[in-house]
Amino acid sequence: MTSRPRSFYVLSAFFALFVLFLYGPVATIGILSFQGPGGGLTFPMRGTSLHWFRELFAQQAVGDIWGSFRRSLALGLLVMAVTVMVSTLAGLAFRKRFRGAGALFYLAVASLVVPSILVSLGVGLMFDQAGLKVHWATSGFGAQLTWTLPFGLLIMFAVFNRFDPSFEEAARDQGASAWQGFAHVVLPIIAPSLIGVALFGFTLSYDEFARTLLTAGSRNTLPLEVFGMTTNVTTPVLYALGTLTTLFSLAIIGACLAGLWVFGRRGRG
Repeated sequence: MTSRPRSFYVLSAFFALFVLFLYGPVATIGILSFQGPGGGLTFPMRGTSLHWFRELFAQQAVGDIWGSFRRSLALGLLVMAVTVMVSTLAGLAFRKRFRGAGALFYLAVASLVVPSILVSLGVGLMFDQAGLKVHWATSGFGAQLTWTLPFGLLIMFAVFNRFDPSFEEAARDQGASAWQGFAHVVLPIIAPSLIGVALFGFTLSYDEFARTLLTAGSRNTLPLEVFGMTTNVTTPVLYALGTLTTLFSLAIIGACLAGLWVFGRRGRG
């Protein structure tokens, strides 16, 4: 039996440390959220119970947890829908070369290299100078699109670069219109990628902090509310909130993966 090279053990240890640093904080918050009524923010734990989850659903003396959650959910769904729609249309448009395509592409993805806080500051100042109200559904929505759209565009450009146009040609040979060819041929093929873009759009919006900091106005989104709570909440109710939001995010990812599995089975069928 041949022995494994030393590099295997080095890479395995590195990967183990990576997993520890990635999921260790999440696991710690999850464990501490199940403390008893006298629990604190650090180990050792003081009993186990669901007390802090019940406190989370009780009337809160500080913060607007559920209002901020509803705002983040609505904003995430709106950003997701626009990201999917614009990315798909842009992917279709860039299938053919046109004058200024290169400049337009780099302009669209340039916001990825701009510091997020500068984007937030710029959008907030622009709305203020234009006499428009800074609000999470307007300026916050626009600031978040500068983060989600470039990812969606890059994904759809890669998808359409590998797309075989012979499928559309076959549909046209069968008498299908341009819309019928897209709806019945192109859309089912790219549907798994659209689910991926939707997942990117929603999750990037749902947990975005920096680009929303100066563009949300007087109503916080959930990341801003959680950040505010860290300065005045000294009980594990904050950990209970973190556990529930993590489970919610995992549920969204699970739903998207289930959708990919369904489309994969249909494609093989």
